[in-house]
Amino acid sequence: MRRGEDTEALLEAVRAQKVGFIRLQFTDILGIPKNVEIPSARLEEALERGIAFDGSSIEGFVRISESDMYLRPDPTSFALYPWSKEGKRTARLICDVYTPAGEPFAGDPRYCLKRAVGAAAEAGYRMCVGPEPEFFLLHLDEQGRPTLMPQDQGDYFDLLPIDRGEGTREEIVHALTAMGFEVEAAHHEAAPAQHEIDFRYTDVLKTADNIITFKQVTKTIALSQGLYATFMPKPIVGINGSGMHSHISLFRGEKNAFYDPHDRYNLSEVAYHFMGGLIAHIRAITALANPLINSYKRLVPGFEAPVNICWARINRSALIRVPASQTPEVSTRLELRSPDPSANPYLAYAAILAAGLDGLKRKIEPPPPVEENVFELSRKERQERKIEPLPRSLEEALAALKEDEVVKQALGPHILEKFLDAKERELEDYHRAVSQWEIDRYLQHY
Repeated sequence: MRRGEDTEALLEAVRAQKVGFIRLQFTDILGIPKNVEIPSARLEEALERGIAFDGSSIEGFVRISESDMYLRPDPTSFALYPWSKEGKRTARLICDVYTPAGEPFAGDPRYCLKRAVGAAAEAGYRMCVGPEPEFFLLHLDEQGRPTLMPQDQGDYFDLLPIDRGEGTREEIVHALTAMGFEVEAAHHEAAPAQHEIDFRYTDVLKTADNIITFKQVTKTIALSQGLYATFMPKPIVGINGSGMHSHISLFRGEKNAFYDPHDRYNLSEVAYHFMGGLIAHIRAITALANPLINSYKRLVPGFEAPVNICWARINRSALIRVPASQTPEVSTRLELRSPDPSANPYLAYAAILAAGLDGLKRKIEPPPPVEENVFELSRKERQERKIEPLPRSLEEALAALKEDEVVKQALGPHILEKFLDAKERELEDYHRAVSQWEIDRYLQHY
């Protein structure tokens, strides 16, 4: 690797900040962060040749007979962990995964998103995303294991007395800011002990990197405060689940390609066709944006999560919303409300981008907007207006994925095969398990 300005700046930053160890971070196909820690003395080697690791032990990577893989750090992703102490400072670098032949590894989720970004660039666009990830702060038991006991009983935007929950959220924001995030808002969400932290939109690859870092930081800070942070979509029955609404826009250079001042919604043809692509492929996208069995316990009526495929301006029951803006020439965007924070952001956003580009290519028109509360429409009214439901289960979403050539191509055959294998094993385990609901419902009656 030839040394560039980014590499030189990174080496200088490591020396100046007296960093002792570097965590080389990547993710498996399920979006679980992995890392190899090296002393900073090996950083130059990592940048020039990569660091070898055993890919056969990582979910969805390679077989044991072809296990040698290499991590190559992205010099622009350097960030110092704010909780590391003087003399023991640790930083992280996000890595791309390569084969021994020096080729990008087809099973690397980050490379999957890079391919989609490249396809958008060829068409003259770059996608920006602003995510709104939600999470719960729960108590730990005496053995330090997470419970389902909420840390507080707050509600949406509540200003609670300063307690561990509020203090923890504040510490998370401080840590993220120290790591270079532009945090736009942080607040209590609608459910007890549920919180949301929003960070500024940026290019989709950096956003995906940020989401992985955000979840790691949130969990680390929560544990330091004696709490457990979970991004499980629906951990507690009877209250709202956690989503990750994603605000999406396309830019052509510095110009927002979604903006048209002459349209009633300020949407351009590009925006409408991108939305048309999203709607056309959303059932397959759901397998990636909502990848857990538990995800579908959130996507039910009555808890503010979308369950029907439609769009609107003010209607928050819709799948896609067009938020109002005081600066529409910059911030006109589409808010996709179905994703949840268990998603691997690299795969989910690759699928979303591919679907939108297909909409542009084929000039797919979205259906008319639905401004009524969709939950209050009868089944007949929804059928008359051709409002289809989102998948109601992981099985249904996976079936849609298997039939969608655009999303399958975005993933590539390696990730598609490994992802389906992992999810089908998960479903087999689930169907063999006996839940507490079944015990409570059937044991005394049969």
